[in-house]
Amino acid sequence: GPTRKMPLTASAMDFFQLFVPDNVLKNMVVQTNMYAKKYQERFGKDDAWIDVTLTEMKAFLGYMISTSIHHCESVLSIWSSGFYSNKSIALIMTQLRFEKILKYFHIVAFRSSQTTHGLYKIQPFLDSLQNGFDSAFKPSQAQVLHEPLIDEDPVFIATCTERELRKRKKRKFSLWVRQCSSTGFICQIYVHLKEGSGADGLDALKNKPQLHSMVAKSLCQNASGKNYIIFTGPSITSLNLFEEFEKQGIYCCGLLSARKSDCTGLPPSMLNNPETPQSRGQYRIRMKGNMSLICWYNKGHFRFLTNAYSPVQQGVIIKRKSGEIPCPLAVEAFAAHLSYICKYDDKYSKYFISHKPNKTWQQVFWFAISIAINNAYILYKMSEAYHVTRYSRAQFGERLVKELLGLEDTSPSH
Repeated sequence: GPTRKMPLTASAMDFFQLFVPDNVLKNMVVQTNMYAKKYQERFGKDDAWIDVTLTEMKAFLGYMISTSIHHCESVLSIWSSGFYSNKSIALIMTQLRFEKILKYFHIVAFRSSQTTHGLYKIQPFLDSLQNGFDSAFKPSQAQVLHEPLIDEDPVFIATCTERELRKRKKRKFSLWVRQCSSTGFICQIYVHLKEGSGADGLDALKNKPQLHSMVAKSLCQNASGKNYIIFTGPSITSLNLFEEFEKQGIYCCGLLSARKSDCTGLPPSMLNNPETPQSRGQYRIRMKGNMSLICWYNKGHFRFLTNAYSPVQQGVIIKRKSGEIPCPLAVEAFAAHLSYICKYDDKYSKYFISHKPNKTWQQVFWFAISIAINNAYILYKMSEAYHVTRYSRAQFGERLVKELLGLEDTSPSH
C-alpha cells in the first residue's frame, strides 16, 4: 500500500505530483527553452516564440491529459468548432501558443558526449518516475510481469480492418511492466527499443526468449531478497531464468508453452500430450529441487513451472457453468492474479493519452505520464481523501486537467 498518509483535502494534483513534482516540470521548462533557442540559432528566428513558463507547461500537460478522458483524433480538436471541441478549457491558451510549445517541447535538449542510449531524451524522466513509484508505494508479495494493454483509440479499433490494425500497432519499442497484482499499481516500467545496435538491442539477441529473459531481469533488478512471487506469461517462463531468480530470493510461477517458451532443461515427456484421454482437473507433476513442472488438463493441456507453490497443495478453479474444477494451488494462484490484471486492463487501458507523436521518445513519454496518472488514482483510492469525494477514474482525470490548467483552486477548503 501507500508509504505516506495523504491529507483528507489532497487533490488530484497532489497525487500526480508524487510522481511528477514541480522540479521535474521546471526542468521541462528549462530544457524546452534551451532547445527553442538552439533550434532558432540554427534555422532562423521565430518571432512568434517567447520562453515558456511553469504555468504554461502545466497547462500544456493538462491539454494532453484531457485526450485520455475525451478521446479525439487530435489534441488540436480542443480549439476546433467540431464535435471534439472543448470550449471550457480552450480559452486558457491559444492554439498557436500550444503548437509552439509542442514544436519545441523537450526533456533533454542536447545529447551529452557519453550518451549512447537510444532513449537519452527521456531517460532522466523515467528515472525520476521510477524513484517516485518506489518511494510512494510498497507492493504486495505477488506481482506480474507483462506488456500492458494500451487501448489506443476505441473508435478506430472498432471500425478498422485487421490490416489497418496491424499497421497501426507497429511501434518502435515495447513497453513492459512489473505490476502489483492485488492493487494494479505499476511498480516498474521497462522500455525496450526494437531497433537498437547496442548490447541490449534486438540485433544483438538471437531469439525472443533471450530478449524476454533480459526484460524480466531488468524489471526485477530492485526486487532481489524480498521474497516476491512473480507471475509470468509463456514468453518469459524458462527454467534457467527461474533458477537464476531463486538465487536472488525471487520466486516464480509461469505458464509454459512449447511454442513460445524456452524449454531448455525440461523433460520432453511432460511437454508432449499423453495419448490416453484425460478428465478435467487431472494433472501430472515432475519435480527438481524446489522447481515443479505441472501439466494440468481442462479442455486442453496447460503447463506451469513454479518454485513458489508446493505441487501437492490443492486448489480449485471455479467456472460459472461447470462449477469447481480441482487443480494444484499454483494453477489457482496463477488464474487469480492473471484475472486481476485483465480487470486492470479493462478499467485503465482506455485512459491512455491519445496524442500520437512521430518521435519514439515522445510516444514513451505520454505512455509513462498515462501510467503515472493511473498509479496516482490507485493511491487516491487507497487514501482517506477517496472517502470524502469518491471520484471515478474519469472524474479524477478531469479534476487533474482543471488543476493543471489553473481552473480549480487546489488549496484546502476552509
